Amino acid sequence: MLWGSTAGITVVATLFHLYGAGVSPFTALVQRPVHLALMAVLGFLGVGISARPGPASTQSGLRQPDRTGWRMPIRDRVVGTLSALLSTGALLSCAYLVTQHQELVNRAGAATNLDLAAGAVALIVVLELARRATGWGLVVVALLSLGYAMTGPYLPGVLAHRGYGPRRLLEHLYLSTEGIWGIPLGVSADFVFLFILFGAILELAGGGTLLIGLADRVTARSRGGPAKTASLASALMGSLSGSAVANVVTTGAFTIPIMRRAGFKPYFAGAIEAAASTGGQLVPPVMGAGAFILATWTNIPYRTVAVAAVIPAALYYVALLAAIHFRAGKMGLASSGSGRGGPVLPRLHLLLPLVAIVFLLAQGRSPMRAAFWGVVTAVVTSLVRPNTRLGREEIRGVLTRTGSGAVQVAAACAAAGVVVGVASLTGIGLRMSEFVITVSQGQLLPAMLLTAGGSIVLGMGLPTTAAYVVLAALGAPALTELGVPLLAAHLFIFYFGCISNVTPPVSLAAYAAAGIAGSPPIKTAISGMVLASAGFLVPFMFIFAPGLLLQGGVWQVILASASGVIGVISLAAANMGFLRRDLVGWERVLLGVGAFAVMTPGLAGNGVGLGALALVLLRSRGVLSPTGDVEDQ
Repeated sequence: MLWGSTAGITVVATLFHLYGAGVSPFTALVQRPVHLALMAVLGFLGVGISARPGPASTQSGLRQPDRTGWRMPIRDRVVGTLSALLSTGALLSCAYLVTQHQELVNRAGAATNLDLAAGAVALIVVLELARRATGWGLVVVALLSLGYAMTGPYLPGVLAHRGYGPRRLLEHLYLSTEGIWGIPLGVSADFVFLFILFGAILELAGGGTLLIGLADRVTARSRGGPAKTASLASALMGSLSGSAVANVVTTGAFTIPIMRRAGFKPYFAGAIEAAASTGGQLVPPVMGAGAFILATWTNIPYRTVAVAAVIPAALYYVALLAAIHFRAGKMGLASSGSGRGGPVLPRLHLLLPLVAIVFLLAQGRSPMRAAFWGVVTAVVTSLVRPNTRLGREEIRGVLTRTGSGAVQVAAACAAAGVVVGVASLTGIGLRMSEFVITVSQGQLLPAMLLTAGGSIVLGMGLPTTAAYVVLAALGAPALTELGVPLLAAHLFIFYFGCISNVTPPVSLAAYAAAGIAGSPPIKTAISGMVLASAGFLVPFMFIFAPGLLLQGGVWQVILASASGVIGVISLAAANMGFLRRDLVGWERVLLGVGAFAVMTPGLAGNGVGLGALALVLLRSRGVLSPTGDVEDQ
């Protein structure tokens, strides 16, 4: 009965979003409330809510009440009643906004008690939905922002403001598109739902197997091939899924055992999967919907964002693959695998939907329309061959995954809208910028370090979309005030918001990987952070060297890219302690210094980085050995 209800609502949501994207678009204050209402009802029915361990959990991800005979525990009855009330509240508050939209516009600034009551219900629904779907982290941030809005006159120094009461807050958050119904939820409603649907169809049709097979063909014959295959496959899947944790638990279930069988220790196999899945959100064209949110937020064309993100994402994975290669060399692992890549040809046609989306986006079509045709193309291509057609179980899986992923994104975006609304009302973004500029004394590097640290802390425990939205409102203005280009500033905070998934003590992706690998969580998280360390370095590099974002002439792009490759390979060798042979301590330090020197502007830093790598490489080949003998490697 429960499955039938959730499946029916997901089908309705699918038809609603497909109609709005492909037939006749709705206005913002129709599309967004209807989207939130559908996702809220699904969420309060248990979809997208992490099942608690124990016999009450099921494979569908829905927590079933534990019944003894005809009796249901009191706690479950209370939760069920509360969920029903919240679902009703979500439907009524969203329906009120849709049906009374014109009247609300006519009496703007003169909200009635009924308007405010509907707003209060919507706010409660959003916070509770976010708590259930994403945990307490985002809810605490939202509550702190509300508290900040109301206590402004009592705060010291740069934090002080005039203060706003509950009435003004509800008007701003509920009766305008500056709060709950703002850009974050708009992106979720317009096309993130459809991209999640697209990814689910593609994966259940065999797209995941295809991507792993293609990655295996590229990497299987090299040293540490299975781990490199896992990294590339997770990069491709992570770009579509938009969730590092979701990517870990899906692809990691297959890749972590393969890496363990290849000789990697459980904690390191889990760390590789966590780092690779986290980086997937940095990979164009989808970037886990991050590219669309960033483009919408900054008014920079999506195509510009996606193209600019190519080289930094490539550097991240060059560093990860290099680290795997060096680790395998340190362990004495030989190349393995046939490079045949499994059943690739029977599923090769499943690449057509990806090609279609990239082509449409490159032509300047809207993400909404590209997502619509991506879904249509995915359905059609899945029917081409019997081995990729979706049967009853696969269709059920598509609905389950779509509903679950969409609920989590919608909950995060709606709650993040509360934070953004408070920021726009109080001007806290500008105050944070003043604070960063004051503390850094107007110097760019200290300001970047402060922003990076704040981004990691604020991003811990938050979904990537929510983390980026919060950081865009609070962190990016300081960088742009110091002269950093808008795109570079937003990509900077986006990187650090993403990398928090593998940054202890929270590092949710690493903990999920540790659960699959059966390894110590903290050890897995620390190793994952080390493997993902290029994610800490690359953002500094593309701010100091805009050529990495394809800004400037051809030679600037080539020089910046070459410097980036030198820097991330040096960093990987320093972290793993291997470059054709085991490195001694001072060689690792020298490579680390060279890696960080490359991120500084000018040719001097590049020279230091290249010189450090060349010196250690020559020593590892025996050319500069103290005895003058060539070492046998």
